[in-house]
Amino acid sequence: MKIKSRKLEHLSICIEKDVEAGNTGFDRVQLIHKALPEIDFDKIDMSINFLGKKLEYPIIIEGMTGGVTGTEKINKDIAQVAEEFGIGFGIGSQRAAIEDSDVEYTYKVRDVAPSILLIANLGAVQLNYGYGIKECNLAIKMIDADALALHLNPLQEVIQPEGNKNFSNLAKKINFIKKNLKKPLIVKCDGSGISYEIAKKLKVDAIDVSGTGGTSWSLVESFRGDGNNRKCGKIFADWGISTVDSIKEISKLNVKIIGSGGIRTGIDTAKSIALGADCVGIALPILRSWAKNGKNGVREYIEQLVMELKIAMFLTGSKTVKELRGKIRG
Repeated sequence: MKIKSRKLEHLSICIEKDVEAGNTGFDRVQLIHKALPEIDFDKIDMSINFLGKKLEYPIIIEGMTGGVTGTEKINKDIAQVAEEFGIGFGIGSQRAAIEDSDVEYTYKVRDVAPSILLIANLGAVQLNYGYGIKECNLAIKMIDADALALHLNPLQEVIQPEGNKNFSNLAKKINFIKKNLKKPLIVKCDGSGISYEIAKKLKVDAIDVSGTGGTSWSLVESFRGDGNNRKCGKIFADWGISTVDSIKEISKLNVKIIGSGGIRTGIDTAKSIALGADCVGIALPILRSWAKNGKNGVREYIEQLVMELKIAMFLTGSKTVKELRGKIRG
């Protein structure tokens, strides 16, 4: 019940409160404008191949929720829009369903999204609390996922009143999961970024950087806590590595990159890819768009984002997403 209650609190806080903090770093990056693009706007190809699946646009809707009655509608509504656009979709942490199979239905979206890149989700720290390859495979099988994301959230856990704080020896355990998992493995941060040093230790298929500048889970937990937890949550709200710096550092490695953390526009998307990301991940604007106008709100947001990205590609003379790489100053 504690997990279910927490999930509902997280949703309401993210929708209703100011939970964004830090700087993405995009203000330091300038796309190189071409007054003579030498390409046809209508022939720009925005599709990519990522982890064995084709995405029509280089966008993944990040995992947000599941595990409590009512969240199944959020997941299915957003997944259906992801299917319409041919983009990726992740679900929220499946720990609730691993511990209570009665809530598995809140995560299942294949009936409305049969062909999308679908990403399962567990907290990496749970590998220190009894989880292993069995639970990872169960999370994938539960939703017929194409990949699994293990999220790193030490700041959130240490601020969270009921958080799991033992993060010792996790790199070795994550690499063991990768070695024994039949599906691609993603490691993602939760709003504080991932450094080159940490990424280099992880022998995974993709890194989801989730840098500062977007949702601060320290700030989210500050709304739930009291006393020292509340104060520390606010003090550490902007702690971490910016999205820009995280992408730049990790792009030195031979690993797929999801640029996330404060991605709000098509220009942010273009800058992320120009810096070295393969695609971007977006969560909070999608959730808030859904809260305002359901599936139509999500459609409208993605349509706008895609148009902005296409214009940025046109103005940098990029016929494909790959051609965006390196077209920046800063």
